[in-house]
Amino acid sequence: MPGRTFAIGDIHGDIFAVYRLLAKFPELDETDTIVFLGDYVDRGPHSARVVDYVRNLAGQTKAKVVALRGNHEDAWLRVVDRGWDGFVTPPINGCLAAYRSFIGGPVPQEHEEPRDDERLMLLTGGFYPDEVLAWFRSLPYWYEDQHAIFVHAGLPKKEGQWVHPSAVDDPTVLLWIRDEDFFINYRGKTVVFGHTTTSCLPPEYSSFTPDDPDDLWAGTNVIGIDTGAGKGGFLTAIQFPEMHVYESR
Repeated sequence: MPGRTFAIGDIHGDIFAVYRLLAKFPELDETDTIVFLGDYVDRGPHSARVVDYVRNLAGQTKAKVVALRGNHEDAWLRVVDRGWDGFVTPPINGCLAAYRSFIGGPVPQEHEEPRDDERLMLLTGGFYPDEVLAWFRSLPYWYEDQHAIFVHAGLPKKEGQWVHPSAVDDPTVLLWIRDEDFFINYRGKTVVFGHTTTSCLPPEYSSFTPDDPDDLWAGTNVIGIDTGAGKGGFLTAIQFPEMHVYESR
């Protein structure tokens, strides 16, 4: 009998949401799988603790643990490798919160700008430990099992057909795409994604509490589970094949 898969949405530095969410899971065994959809860092106050927790979870549970790469991990690797001021500078991306979580410091206020000494470290990503950057680089772009395809952001379309993750020309598209056509019109094996906060998805196409735009979003063959953890929302997980939903709130 196939095991269960628990897909967990974007965390964004909210370690206490992780604790609350996983405390609601049933007892796991060797047949189960936990899939994190990426975006462990930025915005929330505890990026460093989230990374440490997810990196070490495999040694704390009987279940298989799969941690996917999110666009925020991908962005930091671009910062480190060649610089990307446009990512680290806007306060909305929450990069200052990640920096202070790793080096120690007060949680930034909304729209707070970094000090001059902090700005230099942000622009280079030099505060990240080597082992964390190595972990970022090791994170896969997608995962598939008998239940669903799991990606951070979604699937692209080529020549009128949705492209399987194994066949994309550039796997980073799986981390960054945000396409209403995919949300509404994709048909095929179920895809579970994060990246786009559910409150930004069209509620009229969701079969799961469409009257609550902050909740999990369930289209015909796509399920969005970024419910805003780390940015004023909560953390969501969905269990396959039972389709049971867990929330940190």
